[in-house]
Amino acid sequence: MKRLIKKVAVIGSGIMGSGIACHFANIGVEVLLLDIIPKEPNEAELKKGLTIESKAVRNRIVNTNLQTALKSSPSPIYHQKFASRITTGNTTDDLEKIKDVDWIIEVVVERLDIKKAVYEQIEKYRKPGTLITSNTSGIPIKFMSEGRSEDFQKHFCGTHFFNPARYLKLFEIIPTENTSQEVLDFLNEYGEKFLGKTSVIAKDTPAFIGNRIGIFGIMSLFHLVKEMGLTVEEVDKLTGPVIGRPKSATFRTVDVVGLDTLVHVANGLYENCPNDEAHELFKLPDFVKTMLENNWFGSKTGEGFYKKVDKDILALDLNTLEYRPQKKASFQTLELTKTIDKPIDRFKVLVKGTDKAGEFYRKNFTAMFSYVSNRIPEISDELYKIDDAMKAGFGWENGPFEIWDAIGVEKSLALMEAENHKPALWVTEMISNGIKSFYTVKDGATYYYDIPSKSYKKVSGQDAFIILDNIRETKTIWKNNEAEIQDLGDGILNIEFKSKMNSIGSGVLQGINKAIDLAEKDYQGLVIGNQATNFSVGANIAMIFMLAVEQEYDELNMAIRMFQNTMMRIRYSGIPVVAAPHGMTLGGGCEICLHADKVVAAAETYIGLVEFGVGVIPGGGGSKEMTVRAADLFRKNDVELNVLQEHFLTIGMAKVATSAYEAYDTNIFQKGKDVVVVNKDRQIAEAKKHALLMAESGYTQPAQRNDIKVLGKQALGMFLVGTDQMKVGKYISEHDQKIANKLAYVMAGGDLSEATLVSEQYLLDLEREAFLSLCTEKKTLERIQYMLTKGKPLRN
Repeated sequence: MKRLIKKVAVIGSGIMGSGIACHFANIGVEVLLLDIIPKEPNEAELKKGLTIESKAVRNRIVNTNLQTALKSSPSPIYHQKFASRITTGNTTDDLEKIKDVDWIIEVVVERLDIKKAVYEQIEKYRKPGTLITSNTSGIPIKFMSEGRSEDFQKHFCGTHFFNPARYLKLFEIIPTENTSQEVLDFLNEYGEKFLGKTSVIAKDTPAFIGNRIGIFGIMSLFHLVKEMGLTVEEVDKLTGPVIGRPKSATFRTVDVVGLDTLVHVANGLYENCPNDEAHELFKLPDFVKTMLENNWFGSKTGEGFYKKVDKDILALDLNTLEYRPQKKASFQTLELTKTIDKPIDRFKVLVKGTDKAGEFYRKNFTAMFSYVSNRIPEISDELYKIDDAMKAGFGWENGPFEIWDAIGVEKSLALMEAENHKPALWVTEMISNGIKSFYTVKDGATYYYDIPSKSYKKVSGQDAFIILDNIRETKTIWKNNEAEIQDLGDGILNIEFKSKMNSIGSGVLQGINKAIDLAEKDYQGLVIGNQATNFSVGANIAMIFMLAVEQEYDELNMAIRMFQNTMMRIRYSGIPVVAAPHGMTLGGGCEICLHADKVVAAAETYIGLVEFGVGVIPGGGGSKEMTVRAADLFRKNDVELNVLQEHFLTIGMAKVATSAYEAYDTNIFQKGKDVVVVNKDRQIAEAKKHALLMAESGYTQPAQRNDIKVLGKQALGMFLVGTDQMKVGKYISEHDQKIANKLAYVMAGGDLSEATLVSEQYLLDLEREAFLSLCTEKKTLERIQYMLTKGKPLRN
């Protein structure tokens, strides 16, 4: 049957319920968010003369929770205006409204009796065929729908979102024996396609997949840290970005999630998994018990494994249980990985370490390998689902079986034996049958080792994706040290940046020009996209700094001209060029998007022209393009200066959109032209579709512009007065004013006596001249150097 989700009801408005409501609003769904009514008016309400009959009082809990969520950082919603898609109410007065929804999601307190009581009320109003799911993480799904009707049970299952719902991609779907296959198939596809999630169908076992493995990993570390005498700083150093995990690593993550929350799940696993071979690891170490007694839960109580005192962040000494200044953690083994860009390539080196770090990794990884292999088929029949769950739910770049492959399955077995850890029998059988890895790639698709058939099977759901890692070896047609060009098929090429943090230097610019040359000659279109953490952090400022310090101004002028010419090549090539930004898309990365024929952006795109932070203006066509976009919005009798000023402030305030949807507000993305995809995994495939559609629709090479209206002295005067007032008011420094005045000169088109039509090249020349002049300034060089060494902007 065809099923559409136009409206959902979320029952329970706590952190998780409000987050889920916001994410459905993010994708355009109408949401009814309900919670209980308070027992009585509070003091503030009584002062206003409100009674329990007042709607404001009755909806206080749900409204307060939603507003708290909307004000939180990072925001649960792509754009604040999307909050209008959420209607609030209470379960006493408004529950009957669920008859009009397509999906009911229960997110109430984790008590079976309360959930069952809620379902009894829901069934009074729910229309047959409506999906009904629970976001529980600790109660067996099979118990929840007992006593409910056949239709209810057929359309009921668990759908476990991870918190925060917007950012964490794991979407566990947990069926009962009565859940229909149609419901499972629908939820699996809906999660991937519309919610932008990694859908994983899990078994109804304690903590499902993600938390079962994740909590084991943390509890295992809790015991290991005492055994090895490690500090919290050392563990966070070892378990963070160096192994492809979030910056919050282990102990900072526990502080954010809440130690009480972690312990609740760990206790549940200890009680409900008596036959788990790692059962004793779910027991709480003494230091955790003491922290619980002291209410040191983490961020929510102000004290956890870390504690902020004034501007200082102290760390907890696990031996004395007293807070002390943080100590810098360093290990020789980590030094050996500094030249290895990809975490997946570091694991072989890490487990060979001869210091405490190497010992830690051997103990940690072998324990994890043993545990995950023994969870099959208990929590999942397919090993790739465990990897998917850890990557999507815990932000790991690589799952346990992928890490095991990277070290080498056979080598890891020897390490496991040395650490007294045993793999599941199926692993040794796999090796004895001559199969040496859990994954392989064939014809651009990933295959996993299927235990029952003792053979490789294709990972399902890949047809909607293009995975660059899988095609790079066979589809790369050109490469240098900083870029690779792949043939995506159907006449569409892709250029992928390979430089550090995908910064844009001469190698990337050479690659873009080469890709356009190839596409114009033998192909139909080009995608500029990659699947790294970030699209691009901008121009290679180290190169700019070096040339400026050496006063190689002719070379610097040539480099900037090459950047500008490449952006204009993107704009005026003979084939459609589609940019596919995601993550940080800053400075030069943003300028690429500004010049592409179309942008297919991931919803989680953080984009902006941030050059003011390093003491310059956008020099790769960004200043020019924002001037052009402002001019294109000029309308007869409009106050043109206001439009220009808005675009000036976008650069001058270094505004960075916190989602792709916010980028429409600053005209960096353009409505009706640029599109947003929620699932980043589908982005390259979607960008390819748009490039192909443009090519097949009869793409015509655009003519260069010479009709751009600039306002001259009228605009320049306004800008200079404004920056002078900002300087007098001490809102900006003298150097900030100098940079802003240079930008003003460019965006005004110079000090022309009247409004004039100019060409893009005219504006590019002004832009480049301003950029170069700022590179001669001592304070600009100080800003660039500070960014290179400290990784953050300097105000001087």
